[in-house]
Amino acid sequence: MVIAIMAIASFNLVAQELTFRGIYQTSRDDAYPNGEYSEYVGWSLTYMKPIFIVQQGMYKMEWDGNSLTVPEKYPEINIEEFSSNGMITDEAKALWVNNFNMMYANSGAVIDNGILTTVMSRTDMDGNSGAYVEPGSQVNDTTRFAVRQWNAETGDLISQEIRPAWDCLQSAGMAKNPIDGKVYGLFYIANKYLPDSLLNDPDFFADEAADSTDSGYAICTINLETMEIHQITPGLYYHNFITFAINSEGRAFALTSGGTAAMPAEDGKCYDINGELTGALLFEFDLTSGRIIADNRHNTGYMSQVKRQAACFSKNDPNKMYWAGYYNSGMGYDEHGNWNPLSDKNWVENRKYDTSFYVVDVTTGEAERITNFDDRYMFAYLWVDGEETEDPTGKRGDVNMDGLINVADVTALIQYVLSNDATGISVDNAECDQQDGINVSDVTALIQYVLNSQW
Repeated sequence: MVIAIMAIASFNLVAQELTFRGIYQTSRDDAYPNGEYSEYVGWSLTYMKPIFIVQQGMYKMEWDGNSLTVPEKYPEINIEEFSSNGMITDEAKALWVNNFNMMYANSGAVIDNGILTTVMSRTDMDGNSGAYVEPGSQVNDTTRFAVRQWNAETGDLISQEIRPAWDCLQSAGMAKNPIDGKVYGLFYIANKYLPDSLLNDPDFFADEAADSTDSGYAICTINLETMEIHQITPGLYYHNFITFAINSEGRAFALTSGGTAAMPAEDGKCYDINGELTGALLFEFDLTSGRIIADNRHNTGYMSQVKRQAACFSKNDPNKMYWAGYYNSGMGYDEHGNWNPLSDKNWVENRKYDTSFYVVDVTTGEAERITNFDDRYMFAYLWVDGEETEDPTGKRGDVNMDGLINVADVTALIQYVLSNDATGISVDNAECDQQDGINVSDVTALIQYVLNSQW
């Protein structure tokens, strides 16, 4: 047993290769009017609808620790599998493909227990996001959310429903906390009445302009079965939040869009007049109180746009946040060489909607741009393949059932072998050598896995 404990103290983990998965958000293609891409496949006689292939859907990218591959749609779509000479040959497959038309997540997405939930805000789509909707009034196309659930591995559509605008499901992002198992989000709260406890607090309304309704971003939990949110804070925050992610330690981070005035330096980053980094801000939230941790907000060094983006963590590195975002803030050099807002009309030439992949060090907030996405891929949700869909129950090696396999599991296993006390552990997961009984052999097998990432 002494040998096993010495091994825990001496090993070094090797950088892990990762496969990222993402939900495509925006269709922009140079060859199509307004940047919209779609490919007509044929007419379905069974479902009496046209079948298209669009850019929406799930994608994957391979990461080796230094570079990222070009995003590829995954599961892969091959027209030959369901269509020939404009005729649909496999109706079920054609419908599955066509359902990707509905995999929008402009108001957030999250995976829990292998189920992907996407939220599409029809208010944003119809340009009526500021419309006030009285709770209980009729729900129409301009005042609703489309909530869909999918199999996160296969992309099969499981269910869909329309939710009213007063459910306030628009978010900067959602993420599952591996520590308490709850799903949190940074939701935009609009036109909800504040509770009496706040209305009767004279300190809360020190600002004479304050009114009695709740409006702004708030940390909330969400029940994915009922799609009901529970506010931990009122809508306190008015920053332009663009991402929300939780690491393996249960720490929650959000990025804002950057300012629009600064020009990038030679290294591509933006600095203020004092030579300090500026740009998009990284905030950390206390999930218990829902408050921003004032001492842990930093500038990333890169500007970004006021549009939905995506970020995530790998469970094996809680200090690296991976961010799929915009290349600039919508500002740049115009045709006269002046630093001005870039034209929407000329977005193909001026790179206004170009996108990039960044790695953010959450201990400092500083980001590094790893690569640009040549085809302007923009993701509404990002995750590490295999990590979001894993169920800690029955997961070999995850002795303490926190969703990770690391030194903490080795320690928990040693304590169990010594004490035979199974409190707080999974005995099934502790069966690491897959032999009868749990003993030193299982400890050795687990140490080897933590060292080498394979059984």
